[in-house]
Amino acid sequence: MKAQQVVTMGVHVLDVLVRPVEEIPEGQGATLVDDIRMTAAGTAAGTALTLAKLGAEVRTAGAIGTDPTGDMLVQLLNRAGIDTELLVRRIDTSTSASVLPIRPNGDRPSLHLLGANITYGLDDVPWEAVAEATHLHLGGPELIGADVAARILHFAREHDVVTSVDLLAPGELGTYDQIEPLLPYVDYLLPNDDQVLGFSEEEDLVTGAKKFLAAGAGLVAVTRGGDGALLVTADGTESVPAFEVDVVDTTGCGDAFSAGFLRGIGLGRTPREAAVLGSAAAALVAQGLGSDHGDFDLPEADEFAMTRTPRT
Repeated sequence: MKAQQVVTMGVHVLDVLVRPVEEIPEGQGATLVDDIRMTAAGTAAGTALTLAKLGAEVRTAGAIGTDPTGDMLVQLLNRAGIDTELLVRRIDTSTSASVLPIRPNGDRPSLHLLGANITYGLDDVPWEAVAEATHLHLGGPELIGADVAARILHFAREHDVVTSVDLLAPGELGTYDQIEPLLPYVDYLLPNDDQVLGFSEEEDLVTGAKKFLAAGAGLVAVTRGGDGALLVTADGTESVPAFEVDVVDTTGCGDAFSAGFLRGIGLGRTPREAAVLGSAAAALVAQGLGSDHGDFDLPEADEFAMTRTPRT
């Protein structure tokens, strides 16, 4: 079997995480916290981090600035063993960044700068690298536009590259026309439950996922937080439970699930087996601060999945 060579394309963010934050001090007041970290994140960069841990060869593509924030983001990705040569750097636009005050229960409100992510276009796509890959994961297609995303995914399909898509916007900002044109070229669609309802404009999760299937998507793997994942195909639905862990921070858990799922698919596992690996990766990331939490590899993630108790 050819080694899994993934291009993760789309959203790259530098996260600044602060924990724990119960409230913002009034005026110019100050409060002490336990931890402040900076990590690479986003539906492309965050997924790349966990894919690399699980043994895939990863190149990441997107737009960032030439600012110190971009320098730090590149450094963090390189340190994780990810090829960043496909990133384009904008002179006149800031690198996307978020400040995340993490609540004691793991909730994560966000202060976000869109930055260069929204500037990525067809002229920036490394077409040769996409054609040479085994998998293309496009994160946040709604930021670059459905028509641009569809062109990229269509090209990948023409070159026998397995395609997957994760969404970025919360469900309340989603509309069906933002993703409909690209669905015929998506092998694996990886939204969360809120996004399924918002982007499908349906009131029922399975009905919404089946709307994506009817438009051409091959499989929809829906993440549902502590309720695990729901796999929806033309043949039916299947639930995969999450694992019982002490949650510190949910930042990057959806990206970790995507990475574990895609790594499983690349290893020839069934969709259910791939989703179990995705749930294990998400659980490992959730036990610490940031998208890059956890010093684990594929055998350790598999062992975690075999020995830990699923949520009921």
